[in-house]
Amino acid sequence: MKANIIVTLKNGLLDPQGKAIEGALKSLDIPGVESVRQGKIFEVEIAEADRAKAQALLQMACEKLLANTIVENYRIELA
Repeated sequence: MKANIIVTLKNGLLDPQGKAIEGALKSLDIPGVESVRQGKIFEVEIAEADRAKAQALLQMACEKLLANTIVENYRIELA
């Protein structure tokens, strides 16, 4: 089973990389950009057919390694 795990900074935290990207986009005269928040995506293939078990395993992976849950949120999308 394939899954995408999207990790983003929690709202209210400074995002210097997102601000730098936002500034770069504006300096390139790309219209309509109001703000940018950066994050990361993990594409994971897991050897588990049961969706509930896969979700639980991926949640454990997020909480132990893939996301810093103090400052980041994560979302698991099973394919």
